[in-house]
Amino acid sequence: MTRPVATAVGFVAVLLWGVLALLTVGSAPTPPFLLNTLCFAIGGTLGLVWTAVSGGLGQLRTVPLHVYVLGTLGLFGYHALYFSALRLAPAAEASLIAYMWPLLIVLFSSLLPGERLRAGHVMGAVVGFAGASLIVTGGSAGFRADAIAGYALALACALTWSSYSVMSRRFGTVPTASVAVFCLASAALSLPLHLLFETTAWPVGATGWTSAVLLGLGPVGLAFYVWDIGVKRGDIQLLGTASYAAPLLSTLVLIVAGVAAPTWPLAVAAALITAGALLAARASLQGG
Repeated sequence: MTRPVATAVGFVAVLLWGVLALLTVGSAPTPPFLLNTLCFAIGGTLGLVWTAVSGGLGQLRTVPLHVYVLGTLGLFGYHALYFSALRLAPAAEASLIAYMWPLLIVLFSSLLPGERLRAGHVMGAVVGFAGASLIVTGGSAGFRADAIAGYALALACALTWSSYSVMSRRFGTVPTASVAVFCLASAALSLPLHLLFETTAWPVGATGWTSAVLLGLGPVGLAFYVWDIGVKRGDIQLLGTASYAAPLLSTLVLIVAGVAAPTWPLAVAAALITAGALLAARASLQGG
């Protein structure tokens, strides 16, 4: 698989994350950790079936234990920290801090062997972050001193996903099938947290269950597999910058579905995110 093709495959994850919000709304009133349990179980089972059909189950035994630990901490840790941050801090500000992960991926990628961090990548990531901030905050945000614990968890959330993505690159020979184990382990860890901290509420009706299943098949399933391919074999700087399209796509999907209304920050954000992606793409293509 060529580098451009792997980058395109990785971007499929960003497209899938674009419907995450809509499907999450559709799965209400299921609480976060129960939804995690259901979705990660579906995503992990999907991966195991695919691996079995392709005759690759044996390769899972060759994956080192520390890689399984890293992958599980990445998937489970990100979601656990994010949900915890939203409980302790305003959603807009916590989400904005958590969404520093694409920028951090671009910056951390300079530590990878054979990767060169260029000015265009950094500029593109910063411009993309500015666009994402407009979407998340609606053009205004006020940080509160009493929510410092939530902000810290949101920052830990961003560090967790960016570190997982960059470290995945260092384990480029590990088969993508290992993501199935990450998902199943994340489901197993989410269940006790649900039982301890949440009141059980299953998805309601056909819409609720369809949304939950689609979450497990797409944004909390297939997305992790294609993301693994992208960060291991593709242009990780360009992929990191392009990830700022996820909140833009998510908002557009909600507008089309009639769940949200169009606003002026959205138009400005779209221009900024597009400009950021073009800056990063130019840096990748021209080598400077």
